Amino acid sequence: MNRRPFIKKLLATSGATLLASNISMLYSCVASENNKKLGIALVGLGYYSKNQLAPSLLETKHCYLSAIVTGTKEKEAVWAEKYNIKKENIYNYQNFDDIINNDDIDIVYIVLPNSMHAEYTLRAAKAGKHVICEKPMATSAADCRKMIAACNAANVILSIGYRLHFDPLNGYMMELGQNKIFGDLNIESGFGFSLKDPSKWRLQKSLSGGGPLMDLGIYALQAAIYMFGELPLSLWAKDTTIDKDFFHEKDIEGSLEWEMTFPSGKALCKTTYEEGLYNYIIANTQKGELKLAPSFLYDGLKGQTPEGKINIKDVNQQALQMDAFALNIIDDTKSSVPGEMGLRDLYLIEKIYESASNNSKPMELDDIPNILDLRKTKK
Repeated sequence: MNRRPFIKKLLATSGATLLASNISMLYSCVASENNKKLGIALVGLGYYSKNQLAPSLLETKHCYLSAIVTGTKEKEAVWAEKYNIKKENIYNYQNFDDIINNDDIDIVYIVLPNSMHAEYTLRAAKAGKHVICEKPMATSAADCRKMIAACNAANVILSIGYRLHFDPLNGYMMELGQNKIFGDLNIESGFGFSLKDPSKWRLQKSLSGGGPLMDLGIYALQAAIYMFGELPLSLWAKDTTIDKDFFHEKDIEGSLEWEMTFPSGKALCKTTYEEGLYNYIIANTQKGELKLAPSFLYDGLKGQTPEGKINIKDVNQQALQMDAFALNIIDDTKSSVPGEMGLRDLYLIEKIYESASNNSKPMELDDIPNILDLRKTKK
């Protein structure tokens, strides 16, 4: 059946519920004949590991929490008891390389400040372990290339923590946008909240590599690309920081906006550490507004098409992401969110910063890394 009328029929008759279930199946992990569960070592036991990844590993089907790496001695006993982690599977940053001798560890999930991503990816690859690296992949495109090369040389798989690629509601938005179900579109996307605590590592450029663009704006950047399923041709950016005394003293932006031109349309994106929470993807189409707001959270996402509300239930994005990667290893398949995707995004982030620092100078993107099939769905 032709995809476009089929999807429109589903929208009209079922409020997208049936199609959503198909997309959910697409992004969920199909059972493998190999029932082995792979062991994951969490490197860094901050908020995201404690409140999202570790609890999600209690729900995964193909992997489990087998080890931890922490620089805080007090956390060791607490985590060991809560997650039944063996004493010999508890590491710190000094003896991290000893994981090479531990068969309980198949995957290393790096959940450290951005500036540490490259170092620990290289060390994990040297130890022969597969890697999931949180986003942004690194603080420079040059480091991304080193990480990819190291993992390729070690014959291990490198994946980036782009959890929304495993969320059926974001997946559905990709389907609608890429196939222009409601006609041609232009995108608006933004993610921001207030953060002005000087003690937070995200405000320290030596650790973060930048301001909200690295932390939050990358979601808007991703959304624009996966809604079009295309690479941008050009961009311009503007530093819109309000409290220049606070943020520019730290050599980071407090707020930033940028526009990207794609073959099929434009995307206007924004991010901030200065304003109240905003979190959205809006596609202005020929038939009306296609909207996901909130769009980038762990749950509670809400979608709307020109024909009504999107009825898709929340999923555990982190569990699906980690199970999918475990199956990549078990079944010897490629990650759908590989290191090359992280490299592409760091390339674009560097261009955004370059344009903003040059008074919104338009930047042509003729040398963008084009090594991925961007489309999640086909016409």
